[in-house]
Amino acid sequence: MRVLGVDPGLTRCGVGVVEGVAGRPLRMLGVGVIRTGADLAIGDRLVLIERGIEEWLDAHRPEFVAVERVFSQHNVRTVMGTAQASAVAMLCAARRGLPVALHTPSEVKAAVTGSGRADKAQVGSMVTRLLRLDAPPKPADAADALALAICHIWRAPATNRLQQAVAAHRTTSTAGTTSTAGTTSTAGTTSTARTTSTARTTSTARTTKGRIS
Repeated sequence: MRVLGVDPGLTRCGVGVVEGVAGRPLRMLGVGVIRTGADLAIGDRLVLIERGIEEWLDAHRPEFVAVERVFSQHNVRTVMGTAQASAVAMLCAARRGLPVALHTPSEVKAAVTGSGRADKAQVGSMVTRLLRLDAPPKPADAADALALAICHIWRAPATNRLQQAVAAHRTTSTAGTTSTAGTTSTAGTTSTARTTSTARTTSTARTTKGRIS
């Protein structure tokens, strides 16, 4: 499994590609940061992020894209910028038909360090150890992107099993509903037929009786 992790941001958008499967050593294929100037118009900054992500998709051909889920913060301006960069990453993936997974910061921290409250230094340290790197990736946005990719690789099997179980349950439920509806319809038809037959028999009896009289 090859995953492109994206830590969205307008000034620095972290990107990292990790390859491997759960339970086995992982390998980093690339890591970096897409930068945009704060003096540029928002539209121009988003175009630069789009071009940067497209270059990473072309270069590494990932099978999945993992993006950090945007959550509410006190700084609304920061949240808006992060959400816009996140949308660009999802758009680039969707345009290529790549599955997109959203992971919250606490999910990523818990997956990589074992604690959902770990700080950036702890995340960077564990990413370095898991990918057998010489030093933590800099800046922290790059390490966070790798952590997102690692989180998705480790969580994907469990997520897939859950989705399959839900799909199977829905299929069974739908089949049961259809079967019940068919039985009810048959019962209703049988009841109607019996009522009609009884009514006809009664009517015939009355007619016959009238003729005999």
